[in-house]
Amino acid sequence: MVVQAILWILYGLLLQPEPGTATLPLLMDSVIQALAELEQKAPATEAGHTASSWLLSAQDSCAHNPLQHFLLEEQSLKTTMLDPPSLSPELQGLTMEVARHGVWDGKECGVVLAPDGSTVAVEPLLAGLEAGLQGNRVVNLPLDSTGTPPDAGVTFPDFGATVPDVRATSPGLRDTSSDVTWADVGAVSPNVRATDLDVQVTSPDVQASSADTKAKFPTTVDSLLVVTLARDLGLNFLQGPQTWSHSLGTEGCWDQLSLPRTFTLLDPEASTLTTAFLNGALDGALLGDYLSRSPEPRPPLSHLLSQYYGAGVAGDPGFRSNFRRQNGAALTPTPILTQQVWGALILLQRLEPAHPQLQGMSQEQLAQVATHATKEFTEAFLGCPAIHPRCRWVAAPYQGRPKPLQLPLGFLYVHHTYVPASPCTDFERCAADMRSMQRFHQYTRGWDDIGYSFVVGSDGYVYEGRGWHWVGAHTLGHNSRGFGVALIGNYTADRPAEAALRAVRDELPRCAVRAGFLRPDYALLGHRQLVRTDCPGDGLFNQLRTWPHFDKNVKPRTARRASR
Repeated sequence: MVVQAILWILYGLLLQPEPGTATLPLLMDSVIQALAELEQKAPATEAGHTASSWLLSAQDSCAHNPLQHFLLEEQSLKTTMLDPPSLSPELQGLTMEVARHGVWDGKECGVVLAPDGSTVAVEPLLAGLEAGLQGNRVVNLPLDSTGTPPDAGVTFPDFGATVPDVRATSPGLRDTSSDVTWADVGAVSPNVRATDLDVQVTSPDVQASSADTKAKFPTTVDSLLVVTLARDLGLNFLQGPQTWSHSLGTEGCWDQLSLPRTFTLLDPEASTLTTAFLNGALDGALLGDYLSRSPEPRPPLSHLLSQYYGAGVAGDPGFRSNFRRQNGAALTPTPILTQQVWGALILLQRLEPAHPQLQGMSQEQLAQVATHATKEFTEAFLGCPAIHPRCRWVAAPYQGRPKPLQLPLGFLYVHHTYVPASPCTDFERCAADMRSMQRFHQYTRGWDDIGYSFVVGSDGYVYEGRGWHWVGAHTLGHNSRGFGVALIGNYTADRPAEAALRAVRDELPRCAVRAGFLRPDYALLGHRQLVRTDCPGDGLFNQLRTWPHFDKNVKPRTARRASR
């Protein structure tokens, strides 16, 4: 298959680039450009032979990940060696820089900047694409996890099974044809509302259950979920409680956004399960699942990635990188992911009996690790909104000395920006709106910084303003008592996008409560309930009045004029 051959050629180039070549900016567009160049040249060769050649040349470099080698690369090994089509020197240099994901001295390597403003690790993305292209994803586990090593004559798990065909009806997970179905979405995560995702809750293998339900002993694993998410989740949480505070979702800053070269993490002690890694893993899982269910001929990878990191796959705006967390929650509900993490550890224990972290661990211990890892991932990452840090929208420095908040706070104050009046639906526009508001607040109002704690776009992202720790300038007389959250747009009459409403109603406060920033009994108020203003507009305020934490006992004050 040509598409699968392209991916293996790229794998080979990632692992054996020509030294001394010029490099391109670390952008997802550059990765897509590399794929497109390969796709233009590959049809002139026999795809299977070309892929095998580059896979064989890469084997020695893959010794660090025997599980991925076993699940993906060993299944693609054929015999004939042919030279692959070459990339330009610039793209060869790019592949060298994104070859392997890792964290060293506070810098994250193997990541690129995507058009939606998110940072994505390339390695788990490519692993997911390859797993999806192979089609057969279910691997039968050995019943004993500590038996004879694989190289001593033991039969490897069977790859002949296929993933159960269960249809999901989420608008963000829409099939491209009547013959294509999506992955099992049997039980919805406790932190993701099934009504929000419009997902049918049905599963032949796992009954809907809470996170507290004891996981069943896994007898199979899904190679797609193992090589993207499950393996790394399990290994990271094997390290013990001392690492868990640095385990999930650390963000970072690029040296520049136009020509990004260096990505520095905001937490210098971050584990490898950064936001960028989890983004790449989710993207690989979602796109791999799409490919595994797509009929031949499959779409060119450059075309698929351009859609996913653009307006949406097959014209579906819900199936794009902006909404990876919501779509990922439907693909990896808690009971299923727990079994996949547990199964990945069992298989790794079988493949590497002398693994220092797995040696001597019982099945009960592995199950506990899998349960905890899945719970943390589900609650602390999937269930939380994606927040772009200040450096991502190129915030100007704070003027003066910020005043710390006394946490946890008891209130969430909701605003609309009024100006900008139009909702922003892409990263470039939202980031420009953030800079515009900051300039207005600093140079016209004379404030130290943008006034809001957080700002919510209609692009699926939350933008950090003053953040969780510093007093804002959003609700006169009440700034130290609550967080001020603004939705970009004028909602005097219009209703905000559902993704923006969900972020303010569910995701942001839920994660703030979990992190200890907001009290569990917090009250939600519109700006007009405390200050004489029309803010947040009738269209938004009428929505707030239906939300669970809305305090209806605080009556709106008569507005003197429209206000930001």
